[in-house]
Amino acid sequence: MSTKIAIIDDHQLFREGVKRILEFEKTFEIVAEGEDGANALQLIEQTKPDVVLMDINMPNKNGIEATRQLVETYPDTRVIILSIHDDENYVTHALKTGATGYLLKEMDSDALIEAVKVVADGGSYLHPKITRNLVEEFRRLANRQSTGTGYQQPEVVRPLHLLTPRECEVLQLLADGKSNRVIGETLYISEKTVKNHVSNILQKMGANDRTQAVVSAIKNGWVEVR
Repeated sequence: MSTKIAIIDDHQLFREGVKRILEFEKTFEIVAEGEDGANALQLIEQTKPDVVLMDINMPNKNGIEATRQLVETYPDTRVIILSIHDDENYVTHALKTGATGYLLKEMDSDALIEAVKVVADGGSYLHPKITRNLVEEFRRLANRQSTGTGYQQPEVVRPLHLLTPRECEVLQLLADGKSNRVIGETLYISEKTVKNHVSNILQKMGANDRTQAVVSAIKNGWVEVR
């Protein structure tokens, strides 16, 4: 089964670059391209894509408003926001509208392909840098709440009662904001093996996505905040 994709972005060169990357995947099919949030709904109605890559800043109607209307009208369509903004407010606002993915435009091709696959399979995906920002936000809040002169993280206790030693290593690298490719290179394992480990981690932790797993791991003291 192919994954049908629509790309909505007002920068033609960027749109063409994204299209070329996605066309390398045999299971991906680009069914629509648009340059304006205002005509996104019409394109979606005509082509019925599984995943929409939506630029956040566009004339006439921005990606946030277009996503809100799209999700209300076509709830089965999955939306990945494309943005230059890594600010937490942008990310939160985008997810509240119904987007299930958020990618920074500085992404590499591996992150783009991985995001589309994860979202098409019903999961959620945040750019690795966003995950790092969430970790930094947690560190900032913990520092504010601490009574000493600085934040002292409690001793890390790996969840060996729940995960295998290798899965603990993968979980730590997820908390470090590493992509599947980088995790594979770090641990000298294939990207497919990394994906299997991540899937097992999410299942065992009862997490819906990588970010939820990382936040839970931080709260439980299972990973280092570094």
